[in-house]
Amino acid sequence: MRLLIEAGFIFGDSILHRLDPRIKVFAAGIFSVVVAVSDRFLALVPAFFIALFYIILARLPIQSVFNRLLIVNAFIFFLWLLLPFTTDGFPLFSIGPLTATKEGILLATLISLKSNTIILALMALMSTMSIFTMGRALRDLHVPSKIVHLIFMTYRYIHVIYQEYNRLIQAMKIRGFHPGNNIHTYRTYAYLVGMLLVKSYERAERVHAAMLCRGFHGKFHDLREFHINTKDLIILVLMLVGVSGIALLQWMR
Repeated sequence: MRLLIEAGFIFGDSILHRLDPRIKVFAAGIFSVVVAVSDRFLALVPAFFIALFYIILARLPIQSVFNRLLIVNAFIFFLWLLLPFTTDGFPLFSIGPLTATKEGILLATLISLKSNTIILALMALMSTMSIFTMGRALRDLHVPSKIVHLIFMTYRYIHVIYQEYNRLIQAMKIRGFHPGNNIHTYRTYAYLVGMLLVKSYERAERVHAAMLCRGFHGKFHDLREFHINTKDLIILVLMLVGVSGIALLQWMR
């Protein structure tokens, strides 16, 4: 999780780093939706190479990109353990009582290709700006303000909740707690989750009261304004052409 949210890609001077944040958010959203609803390899393979091209344009460190992909594909690996053996279709091979089907393998490959394509595009477009810049871009794109505020607060205070979690774990260890496969361990972890929820709620109440004391009325005021130039528009048009090409390959028979 830390690898996915840390700000390692924000700093840079590539074309995508300098691109207007609103364009990046819009392009990432359109690209992700088109790829998510596509189910033809004829469309998904070009989309994957387009996402790779975005990574090259952003000049992101290959090792960091690979580490983030490993996290995503760790979950996809479990699909490969299940889908080939639970999907009806033409049998290819058997492992004991389990039979892998062609349709199951194709479905697992399709999901893997979709997931990696979307993650690569999001890394290139969304990870090259800070979470607060992304929030302002979402606001300018008329995303509901409650969603924008939720993104801000989640990012701002998730590390505070994590610190509270570590403090509670330390307190448990000092008191001699050793986890095991027994009722006492399950009960202790249930108390831990409960206390974490209570303390998170109390912190949220204090933060809300502090914001009201400082005159917060549901809107954040920014000193910076976004400006779209000719280069940004050209890049947007090229991105839309790429997405249109993927859509045509998907829906044109």
